[in-house]
Amino acid sequence: MHKDVASVPSERIERLILLIRGQKVMLSSDLAELYQVEPRVLVQSAKRNLARFPQDFMFQLTEEEYSNLKSQIVISSWGGLRRARPYAFTEQGVAMLSSVLRSKRAIRVNIEIMRAFVRLRRILASHADLACKLDALEKKYDAQFRVVFDAIRQLMEAPEPEPETPKRRIGFLVEEPHVPYKSKKQKGK
Repeated sequence: MHKDVASVPSERIERLILLIRGQKVMLSSDLAELYQVEPRVLVQSAKRNLARFPQDFMFQLTEEEYSNLKSQIVISSWGGLRRARPYAFTEQGVAMLSSVLRSKRAIRVNIEIMRAFVRLRRILASHADLACKLDALEKKYDAQFRVVFDAIRQLMEAPEPEPETPKRRIGFLVEEPHVPYKSKKQKGK
């Protein structure tokens, strides 16, 4: 593996793959960081070759999707205010980027991204296989093991996000009795 791509761990790439509109995608801002180009350069390259990027390869996030995404990200790596909503590239869109971005780094990073997508697909497939095998076992054995199967299924499910608790204010609260102050008009009466 080349030295400059080795500095991008596969776990980091996998964390950048998001699920938006039911598709696994990577954002233009994250891809630009990996390719070491400015986000606008990456988007301009894709727009110059729009015929290569149909809607199922690349799409721009809606305002609602963008605001939902920003609220989910605790620490913003996007640095301050952003004028344009990012673009989302599907696995096929990322593969197509390799024909548009021609640097050696872009090619090597693209290979690592493709490997990350394949790993995620394998993980999802293994979960599906496990679920099928569990169903077969459940049908084979009687109801006394149902509790065990239900517990295993609960462990396989993704944990639900915890509801946000309201934050308490920091500092001291000094409560003073309400003192009615008279206005200038009332003093004269």
